[in-house]
Amino acid sequence: MSAPMDLDPSKPSKRPEPSLSNLLARPRVHFGSIEETERQKRAKSENSNEAPYYNKPTWPAPQCDPQLPPTLAEEDTGMGLSESSARAREKHKAVLDEFERKKRARTIAVPTDDGRVRAKLRELGEPQCLFGEGPGDRRDRLRFLLSKMGGTDAMEVEEEEEESESEEEKDEEFYTPGTQELLEARRWMATYSLPKHVVARERLTKQRIEHEFPLPQLKSLRKDLHTHLKAFVNWSSQVADDRPVAQCSFSPDAKMIATGAWSGLCKIWSVPNCECLHTLRDHTYRLDNPNASNLGHNDRVGGVVFHPQSTISLDRGAANLASGAADGTVYLWSFDRDTPLASLSGHRARVARVGFHPSGRFLGTASYDSTWRLWDVETTQELLLQEGHSREVYAIGFQEDGALVASG
Repeated sequence: MSAPMDLDPSKPSKRPEPSLSNLLARPRVHFGSIEETERQKRAKSENSNEAPYYNKPTWPAPQCDPQLPPTLAEEDTGMGLSESSARAREKHKAVLDEFERKKRARTIAVPTDDGRVRAKLRELGEPQCLFGEGPGDRRDRLRFLLSKMGGTDAMEVEEEEEESESEEEKDEEFYTPGTQELLEARRWMATYSLPKHVVARERLTKQRIEHEFPLPQLKSLRKDLHTHLKAFVNWSSQVADDRPVAQCSFSPDAKMIATGAWSGLCKIWSVPNCECLHTLRDHTYRLDNPNASNLGHNDRVGGVVFHPQSTISLDRGAANLASGAADGTVYLWSFDRDTPLASLSGHRARVARVGFHPSGRFLGTASYDSTWRLWDVETTQELLLQEGHSREVYAIGFQEDGALVASG
């Protein structure tokens, strides 16, 4: 057991009294501003030629790799990096480099002409074309290569592009020469369409009146039309071909319908019984006469249309029907024979649609070769080859009065 403590107050205490030195030795917390002290030190440093006290080096600065980013270089201060840290540093540097490359790529202008893109790739020592690469992919590859090289070549390409555009603007032709037959055809169309301006004026007047209808009345008319259309039922049906049917067209008297299929066959059917009246390509006849020509389409039919006066006032032996197919040919057909009356050749790709002028004297054709053409039905002569579309032309149609034609 320990001895009891002596608690007699008359006896002197053994704890030493705190002295001034002991009190000053203890840590203290000071409150206030050191601005005045710092100002005095700065003024003293400026008066002398010595560097400020806060700029004096107190230890040698670590030697950092100048090729590394500052944040990464400052971390390596005297000790080697582990393998994982080195890989992380390299990965971080690669990400930064790729970000800068993409930033440069967005500002690079490359030529739009594929020939100039190939020439630039050849100049850089790169393959002109890779397997399965299109013009757009080739431009992206050139932009990628230029972004890796820097901004100098990109500026050269941009300047070359501007010079090329200025040269193209100087050499651009706004008018192309036309034949005398085309001039006569246009004059004939103007003579045909001008008297019909009364009909066009009546149509515009009717449309303006309909435009002034109040909204509730328009909704009521649309609802009545929708109710009427819902009452339509299937009258008759028929299997028209072994391959898909691509196009069908009613005759002007609505008593016949023509179909064009992917097999190359054009057929004429009765309405409403759907009985086949004519087959405008005879497979048996072709097999029996392999050397015969002018027997019809041998590829997918894309367009078939009746003459505007067919079944009304046009003779059965005249060109009552026109069709176009993927073999690039356009045929004119009559009701008296199963083989075409005439062939209109000129398109270099698939014929998507055909359309008669309201007068029936001219025929328009739209093709995948980015052009539409105007033909004289009587002479089978090509009057106009109209360019302007950058891609395939899928449709063509004439205005009711024959003054305008639309293609797309």
